[in-house]
Amino acid sequence: MFCYQCQEASKGIGCTIKGVCGKPADVANLQDTLLYVVKGVAWHSAQNPGTLTSVADKYIIDSLFMTITNANFDKNKIAAKIREGFYIQDEIAQEKTTTQAPDCATWRAGTIDEMEAKVADAGVLATPDEDVRSLKELLIYGLKGMAAYAEHAWNLGYQNDDIITFAKKALVATTRTDISVSELLPLVLECGKYGVDAMALLDKANTESYGHPEITSVNIGVVKNPGILISGHDLKDMEELLKQTDGSGVDVYTHSEMLPANYYPAFKKYKHFVGNYGNAWWKQTTEFESFNGPVLLTTNCLVPPKESYKNRVYTTGAAGFDGCTHIGDRHDGQPKDFSVLIEHAKKCAPPTEIETGQIVGGFAHNQVMALADKVVEAVKSGAIKKFVVMAGCDGRMNSRNYYTDFATALPQDSVILTAGCAKYRYNKLELGDIGGIPRVLDAGQCNDSYSLAVIALKLKEVFGLDDINDLPIVYNIAWYEQKAVIVLLALLHLGVKNIHLGPTLPAFLSPNVVNVLVENFGIGGITSVEEDLVSMKIA
Repeated sequence: MFCYQCQEASKGIGCTIKGVCGKPADVANLQDTLLYVVKGVAWHSAQNPGTLTSVADKYIIDSLFMTITNANFDKNKIAAKIREGFYIQDEIAQEKTTTQAPDCATWRAGTIDEMEAKVADAGVLATPDEDVRSLKELLIYGLKGMAAYAEHAWNLGYQNDDIITFAKKALVATTRTDISVSELLPLVLECGKYGVDAMALLDKANTESYGHPEITSVNIGVVKNPGILISGHDLKDMEELLKQTDGSGVDVYTHSEMLPANYYPAFKKYKHFVGNYGNAWWKQTTEFESFNGPVLLTTNCLVPPKESYKNRVYTTGAAGFDGCTHIGDRHDGQPKDFSVLIEHAKKCAPPTEIETGQIVGGFAHNQVMALADKVVEAVKSGAIKKFVVMAGCDGRMNSRNYYTDFATALPQDSVILTAGCAKYRYNKLELGDIGGIPRVLDAGQCNDSYSLAVIALKLKEVFGLDDINDLPIVYNIAWYEQKAVIVLLALLHLGVKNIHLGPTLPAFLSPNVVNVLVENFGIGGITSVEEDLVSMKIA
């Protein structure tokens, strides 16, 4: 195997035996093969528009999402998805394409062992030129992140044909052996444009379905009933679980990236929706243990479970792990069936309390705009001198303590804008407020980084500025996986410059590609808290 798509790439280079995430070599190789097949489906579908288009589109979105970091570790499910891809290719090919298909569109599936044996043709290192490989992977990882957001919107009945059309074009481009750096760079930046569109689509889907997030104090303690813990990002799964548990005597708690579900008006009506349990995804091995009840993983951010609680872990959607019960997809407009979780929960002890108190969130763009006059006055008076965007991902590395230290060291006249699980490094700190405005404004999930962009653009308009970079906003973003990649590309598309990215720069960026990003966009890494406060002109 060779994988370097996430921030925990071994030795800052790549994982070659087993992923730091826990992904074994056979699963990594099958994921590479699945991506290879997805490119073939994209090619066939682009050649034959109208032939099984919706089937191919959904397959591409779902498969890209399945290969994202920490989503699916189940090689049988991945192999089944590979076979499905060839079935779709064959069905589309009945329209008799006339041009030469790339190799990845004609390679055939077999047994799992035979699939793994073909990985040399499908893996990252099949592209010999370092810079071309770097840009191809940057584009593919952007597409994976974009697919995750498009999949959530699709589940709520919202689609944007332009997004999937671009995804097909970009996937086909990565099959070319003659493509140049100069051709790939515009595609990478165009991916950022469609990343913005995907996040805007999901924002529309979420808010029209469940209302605009509201400022909310979220309970982080427990009550006496047995519970179900729901993690991941999919709000449709959240809705269906709440409906099916209503009146059952089983409470529902969120974990990690599902925390922002507490901010939506549609979910607040459920009395058995208790609050949030625990912290960021990487603390699962202790927090899932102490929760005592079943856990539902709706998307990625799954840590290979311990045997002691593995029988309580359920997956659905793109998520999967060998040995864990998988909840099937919706069919014929019917909701998913979560009855097995509910019955399991009734037999479990209530959660063990690990903390008490409240945390405040719900500062998405609509809510912040409702406070616009107050925010603008605070900026004009000098009460707020800096907004610091600290969105992104959390992770296991000790170096991520930097973000807690950075938040603590910020001057009292600065406000943190956050989204994603990076917030768990500082959202429980006592950082106070500025004239009633909390110093940590949590917009929601990683996809809600869109809200932070909307807020910045609105402030640019309010202050009559020509350039978004003239705002008193700095960007110190933590990343871990591919959804953070599409957020970065989206910010670059919006013209944001001088973004600091950490705790390390992506291993998949070649030195020459890093230089391009530095020269054109001012992308930089992080050093020490003290040095960065000065370089970002905060201290």
